[in-house]
Amino acid sequence: MLKEKLKSIWFKLRSMRVQVFFVMVCMGMIPVIMFSRIVIRSYNSQIISQKTEEVKSYGNILSGLILSSGYLSGQESDEVVYEAEEIANVCQGRVVIIDQNLKIVEDTYGLETGNTAISTEIVKSFYEPKTQYTNELGDYLQLTLPVLEPTAGQTAAVLLISFSTKNLHLIEDNINYRIILILFVLAICILFISYFYAAALSKPLQKITDSIDEIARGETDVSLDVKAYSELITVSDSFNQMIGYIKEQDTARQDFVSNVSHELKTPLASMKVLSDSLLSQEGMPEELYREFLVDITAEIERMTQIINDLLSMVKLDKNSAVMSVSSENINDLIEQLLKRLRPIAAKRNIELIYESFRPVTADVDTVKFSIALNNLIENAIKYNYDDGWIRVTLNADHKFFYVKIQDSGVGIPEDVQDKIFERFYRVDKARSRETGGTGLGLALTRSAILLHRGSIKLYSKEKEGTTFTVRIPLNYVPTEI
Repeated sequence: MLKEKLKSIWFKLRSMRVQVFFVMVCMGMIPVIMFSRIVIRSYNSQIISQKTEEVKSYGNILSGLILSSGYLSGQESDEVVYEAEEIANVCQGRVVIIDQNLKIVEDTYGLETGNTAISTEIVKSFYEPKTQYTNELGDYLQLTLPVLEPTAGQTAAVLLISFSTKNLHLIEDNINYRIILILFVLAICILFISYFYAAALSKPLQKITDSIDEIARGETDVSLDVKAYSELITVSDSFNQMIGYIKEQDTARQDFVSNVSHELKTPLASMKVLSDSLLSQEGMPEELYREFLVDITAEIERMTQIINDLLSMVKLDKNSAVMSVSSENINDLIEQLLKRLRPIAAKRNIELIYESFRPVTADVDTVKFSIALNNLIENAIKYNYDDGWIRVTLNADHKFFYVKIQDSGVGIPEDVQDKIFERFYRVDKARSRETGGTGLGLALTRSAILLHRGSIKLYSKEKEGTTFTVRIPLNYVPTEI
């Protein structure tokens, strides 16, 4: 049970909606957080720098008073002391004045006056007067500022100014609070936008899934209209094309079953009528019995032909047919085929003419290729006029060979020429039954030619004859699966 729940959770996490949601949240939040951190650091650095420059300006003023008043030479100067205390009050810190002997001559805190101050920053300030140091001491910053003599350019004293950063930290905390609040609002907005966008993005896919489920339940009357991004519009168009193809196949299957049932039902009904007539009448003459039995035999032969054609159709199905290809002399193959059919044509005084422009050798399945040509020539004989003619010509180029079958027959109406290769389709059903046709011959022919990677074209005009042109590659190339 736990395993199934974990599997269900994992399946949901793998959904496009969840993944798009997390990607959008990450892509929205990470830049905002990084940008806010950069802004905070930049602002903190800027306000500290501004505060340092402000304290430095105060220190420069105090340095000028120290030098002008002779304070370092032992003269008392209330102005220097007052200015130092003012700076300490303004900065909320401490001001210490150190002379060249490292003696603290003034301390606004009054704790270190008269003592010796030794530190790396102070010593460096005497030897490197251009260097300033700012050290962070808890909630304070310390600025070491050398006092330079204007003539000698030497360091006469050092000011050590410590100033409070509590106000800066309060400002920083206030800004951080506001930025966090803004981040929180942005995070909520990003979450909502990500959720609704992911839902909108996956909704068309759910619609496609529902349509596929309907097809799986056997409902083919489904149409998909997805007005989303271009990729799904393409999928929708392909889906509708697939549905149309499925409908055509389903209609063709139903028609095929209906036609098979009809074709088999007709001879069965005829045999039942004939057999009932024989059973209902006693003492019938032998000649009448024989006539009825001949009719029954003819109907049985018709059923046998239909079944044989159906079996051939199944074998020639392009998805299951096995090709037994070998190099054959097409000239000899056509001559042998015409030799078998000449007696049939001779009964109606139809002339069979064969023209070969060059010797042709090609890779064909002899049985299937013979079926195709045999059906075309037999149809030319069946649907021809007495004393007519049939011309079979063979030609080839460097890639294909061509077989053309022309007749002087009844022709095929132009409006039905696109349908004659359909199974069980017959232009004139009554005439086809008279000639023994089942409506499968041309369908078998087309399947056999397609199996050879070939093509067949038709040109016909009523009462002026029909021409079939077959084109087949000289070299058979099987389809890779």
